[in-house]
Amino acid sequence: MREDFVPCHPIPLKYDPNLIQLMVTARRNLIAGWTEANYKAGLDSFRIFRRQIVIVNDPEYVRYVVATRHSNFERKSPQMRRALEALLGDGLFISDGETWKRRRPLVADIVHKRRLPEFGETMEHAALAVAAEWAELPDDAEIELTEEMGRLTAAIISRAVFGKSIARVAAQQVIDGFSAYQKHTDSFNLGYFLGADEGWPAFGGRKRRRAIAMVHEVIDGVVNAHLAGEGDAGSMVDLLIRRNQKSESDPLDVTALRNEAATIFMAGHETTATTLTWAWYLIANATWIADRVHQEIDAVCGARAPRLADFPELKWCRAVIQETLRLYPPVPLLPRQAKDADRIGHIDVEKSALVMIAPWLLHRSPDLWDKPNHFMPDRFLSGARIDPFAYIPFAVGPRICPGMNFGLDEATLCLAILAQRFQVIPRVGYKVEPVCRLTLRPKGGLPATIVKRSRGVAA
Repeated sequence: MREDFVPCHPIPLKYDPNLIQLMVTARRNLIAGWTEANYKAGLDSFRIFRRQIVIVNDPEYVRYVVATRHSNFERKSPQMRRALEALLGDGLFISDGETWKRRRPLVADIVHKRRLPEFGETMEHAALAVAAEWAELPDDAEIELTEEMGRLTAAIISRAVFGKSIARVAAQQVIDGFSAYQKHTDSFNLGYFLGADEGWPAFGGRKRRRAIAMVHEVIDGVVNAHLAGEGDAGSMVDLLIRRNQKSESDPLDVTALRNEAATIFMAGHETTATTLTWAWYLIANATWIADRVHQEIDAVCGARAPRLADFPELKWCRAVIQETLRLYPPVPLLPRQAKDADRIGHIDVEKSALVMIAPWLLHRSPDLWDKPNHFMPDRFLSGARIDPFAYIPFAVGPRICPGMNFGLDEATLCLAILAQRFQVIPRVGYKVEPVCRLTLRPKGGLPATIVKRSRGVAA
């Protein structure tokens, strides 16, 4: 019998927090300080010290910011730029202006959906390897899903970006470096709110500097190996270098190549890992949905493993991932900085104002979604048109994530391969809490028991 499942989320505040409460909450969890009014479709404006903050939570005005007036709002906020610049440099995710214009076509071509078949085998092999490891575990073994999905997506993206010959220890060094960097980076830049339009530099401690060095050491080695003709042909770094060498003007230097490789790795690893973690949490607590997923996989694939070619028939698997991205967008806040004064709806926007588009709010607005806090993958199967400016887990407009199709297909395929063989049962009594610093993760991870399915392919 079907039931309703309302997954965990911070309870909206019934009142506006004072400035101290807001700052303390934001430094702990960027999605926890919103009020009930913030979730309504519309616009809002307030100040934190000297900085104007404009909340844009309506598809019409989202379109205005990211498309109609893209040139005025293309810059990521100083908080995001300062938080990531030491690791990603001028990589595509945080660059703007001419740098972004030059590099966007280069990176977009490398992760374009037409290249998916080239990396499909890598996705399948990595997911099957994890399935084989799970199959060797004792019955009712407990795993930590955040770690397991991070390990899986790291195997995929490291081979896709750096090549199949990259040593597992080197790939793990990059993963550990990214995780440590996020842990030791403060995404709340006080200087910006006190009036410094570019914010204050994010001075990190020894652990943060060590995390940066761990990532750069590996990626520099891979880039230099490819430049010396020793890298794997067909990897994303190889494609990036070959495309760059054909550039007729202003080719990227080694540091710029490193920055783009790091950006692709970060986007492809962290976001997909958290999406898969949340997907397991959701279907584990909505058994009627898990049943539909299992029935679909068995009907489409039988005893063989799911493949990319099965995607047109794996509609429930895809819908689960789409609904997961609605409820738990990996990057739940998309802050922009106004280049010049502007007007959004009825609000006059000051130069250098923080313009906040928040998928976390937009995806849970009762004005835009039926039962917005419920887990309902079938909303993506009904055939109803979904406004592209109301559903933006990969951003939207000119700055939409170029790897969107790669990530969506990767998550769907990994879910299908593992769900064919296993069910996941969260630890009884464990409190799951979504927390955002740079990306949206379950606080403390997600411990769960894996159970081998009696139907489907044998492990």
